[in-house]
Amino acid sequence: MAEAVVAGEAEGRIVATDEALSFWGGVDPASGRVIDAHHPLHDIALAGAVLLMPTSRGSCSGSGVLLDMALTGKAPAALVFCEDEDVLTLGALVAAEMFGKAIPIVRVDPDAFRELARGRTARIGDGRIATEGFTLSLVPASLRALDLTATDEAMLRGAHGEAVRQAMRIVCAMARQQGAERLLDVTRVHIDGCIYAGRANLTFAEQMAEIGAKVRVPTTTNAISVDRANWRAQGTPPAFGEPAARLADAYVGMGCAPSFTCAPYLLDGIPEPGEAVAWAESNAVVFANSVLGARTAKHPDFLDLCIAVTGRAPLSGVYLDEGRKARRVIDVERPDGADDSVWPLLGYLAGLAAPDRIPLIRGLGASTPTRDDLKALCAAFGTTSAAPMLHIEGVTPEAATATAPDADRARIARNDMAAAWSALNMGPEAVDLVAFGSPHASLDECRAIADAFGGRRRRSDVAVIVTAGRGVIAQARRDGTLRRLENCGVRVLPDLCWCSISEPVFPPEARAVMTNSGKYAHYGPGLSGRTVRFGALADCVTAATTGRATGGPPRWLA
Repeated sequence: MAEAVVAGEAEGRIVATDEALSFWGGVDPASGRVIDAHHPLHDIALAGAVLLMPTSRGSCSGSGVLLDMALTGKAPAALVFCEDEDVLTLGALVAAEMFGKAIPIVRVDPDAFRELARGRTARIGDGRIATEGFTLSLVPASLRALDLTATDEAMLRGAHGEAVRQAMRIVCAMARQQGAERLLDVTRVHIDGCIYAGRANLTFAEQMAEIGAKVRVPTTTNAISVDRANWRAQGTPPAFGEPAARLADAYVGMGCAPSFTCAPYLLDGIPEPGEAVAWAESNAVVFANSVLGARTAKHPDFLDLCIAVTGRAPLSGVYLDEGRKARRVIDVERPDGADDSVWPLLGYLAGLAAPDRIPLIRGLGASTPTRDDLKALCAAFGTTSAAPMLHIEGVTPEAATATAPDADRARIARNDMAAAWSALNMGPEAVDLVAFGSPHASLDECRAIADAFGGRRRRSDVAVIVTAGRGVIAQARRDGTLRRLENCGVRVLPDLCWCSISEPVFPPEARAVMTNSGKYAHYGPGLSGRTVRFGALADCVTAATTGRATGGPPRWLA
């Protein structure tokens, strides 16, 4: 038996993988090809295919990428999962609900998934999914009835306007998919859908704004795709700059704050432990749940705005105590003398070790990670895992009571870290661009970069760029850190982030990038078309001043 999560008919060749894929940073929406250099499907065309994978992972923006592909005819004909999945499902729901573009989504059990993956082509229709030698009956997904309040019902009837009605329909559809019994109030929202992943993001936002959408709770905005005030002076082509700026303006016009940062936990007034919020942006979600002890699902793009407009979110997953339990315990062999690059490496590996469940990481209790270390770890974890949080024994607030009785075990050894380091260092030793700030740099990180330069200037043929939120840049200006960085030849940019930066702000002549971000080391090759090196903050500064990265793994890992 198979469940039809999103209804529709489709037929196409089968593309199957056992590894989850992030559509944002992993698939080129213009061509439909996989651009994730680390994925087994790299360079495979997905347009018109029936894509089988366990679930998705990585960025919340995958829903926007799928919608854009649906509107341009580059989307998979259908998606088949064997685990719960929200991001691409939401993109398909919006495609069907608002644009009449059906992308069937089917969920099967693991055994059926393996049987279907053996086929060459698949057809979905007439109440079944079938390959050449295997057929399953299709039934509508088992959806729990929602216990809605009188206000929820009024929103659904349109008593609060068409935008609220449309938003509540999408919230309720996702709640039913997640098995929620009811909705809950949230105190604040962080919007990820303001990144210009394609025309679909702009079409959705402007259509919602046109029918009167206004946010009901305090709502911040993620990094956008241009420096909002300076993109014309920076030479960004109007064909890209204008729609990217319009997208940001649409969200601000609906009442969102122009924070334009992928690190909302660096803003004033961060969520309290146990506070129910609704954040999108994968690194922010993992940090909010894991480090702050707040509660937020990994909300896909588009659902974030719908929650902001209604003030209501599905009560499921990590909003519930049981949904926050660790289902995998990961023992870590942490090397002695490790530098700050160990944290993104550990996050990256923890995501690979727990791609579909919340882990408890053990063996780091004697460590004293800073907030920036944990930020780097959470961002890398959110790149390789679909889980919205993790626990670190002796470090994160809920770790002591986190483990579920049925949790299984995994291990990260020194040789695993060495292998991950090698996988993230595919570029040459010669470097001509150094990238800091993925996620956006904190004030402490900006100071640390300036301290590492120690008054030296970057090499003339190596560009150095830090991306940071407007608030952090203002603080750095006030305390002199910004001037110190600029005196070293470092460029500090607001609003955009490395996962949304494009030429010519991304130096067109650059061919090899060095970064201290595990997240950008993974996404960078696909997003930029350049080779990437990864290392500690000090290694990045050395590359900036000499033009060369270290030749092998760091001493503590060798």
